Amino acid sequence: MANVKELKQIATRIKRDIIQISSANTGHPGGAIGAAEIIAELYFSRMRHDPKNPDWEDRDRFVLSNGHTCLALYSAMARTGYFSSEELATFRKINSRLQGHPSRHDLPGLETASGPLGQGLSVANGMALAQKLRKSNANIYCLVGDGELQEGQVWEAMMTSAHHKLDNLALIINWNNIQIDGHVKDVMNIEPIDAKFKSFGWNVISIDGHNLEEIKSAFDQFENNVGSPTVVIAKTVLGNGVSYMENEAIWHGKAPSEDEAQKALDEIGESNFENDLIFN
Repeated sequence: MANVKELKQIATRIKRDIIQISSANTGHPGGAIGAAEIIAELYFSRMRHDPKNPDWEDRDRFVLSNGHTCLALYSAMARTGYFSSEELATFRKINSRLQGHPSRHDLPGLETASGPLGQGLSVANGMALAQKLRKSNANIYCLVGDGELQEGQVWEAMMTSAHHKLDNLALIINWNNIQIDGHVKDVMNIEPIDAKFKSFGWNVISIDGHNLEEIKSAFDQFENNVGSPTVVIAKTVLGNGVSYMENEAIWHGKAPSEDEAQKALDEIGESNFENDLIFN
C-alpha cells in the first residue's frame, strides 16, 4: 500500500503519461490530469485488485463513467501490471485495445465500457447490489464528471443507491466546474450539490481532489460508513499543474502540440516512479 509521498510520485507519473500520450494529437488531457491523484490512491493504495487475476470475484471495482478521461485509468492499469506500459503508445490507434472510450470486451481489468455520459452510477449500483447479495466485502468506486450530473439518469440512480442502502458504493465527483461547452454553472447549474445528495440520503464528503491526505481520509470515512452510499465531492482543477491548461475549457478535449507537451512536462516535473515512455 503506497504512502502519500509515493502516491505524489505516482500521480506525477500518471500526469506525465497523459501528456506524452495525448501529444500524439489525441485524447482529453484536462480532466484526466485533474483526476490523477484520485486514480493513484485507488489503484496503488486503496482498492483490492489483482492484475494477474482481473476477474477475481471479491475484487474491488472501479467504474469510469466519464470515459473520455480514460488516459488516467490506462496509465494506472499499465503501471500496476494489467498490460505493458509500452502499449500506452497505441492509444486510439487502429486495432488498439486502448480506445478513446474504454471497451471492456478488449481489455481485461476494465469493469465496463463507457462513453455515453451519465450511465456509470447505474452500472455501479448493479455491481454494489450484486456484491451485497453475494455477501462479499468488495467495494465499488465510480468516478463521474460534474457535468454528468446534468443527466437525468444520474438522479434516478442516486435514489436507487440510497433506497438499497449501498454502503459499499463510493461515488467520486471530479468537480472542476468545466465541461466541453464551458463552465458547468453556465451550461446547466447543478448547485448546491452537497445539499442535494444529503436530501437523497447520501453520506456526503467534500475534499480537495489533489490533496492526498484528504483523499485517503475520505475513503477511510467511506469504508467506516454504514447504511448509506457515500459521495466524495472532489474539487479539482482541470489540467492541474500545467499553467496554460488550468481552468481552460478548451483543454477538456484538445491535445497539446509538441512544444506545449514539453512545456507541460517541464511544469509537471519529474517522477521517480518508473521511466518515461518512449514513443516511436
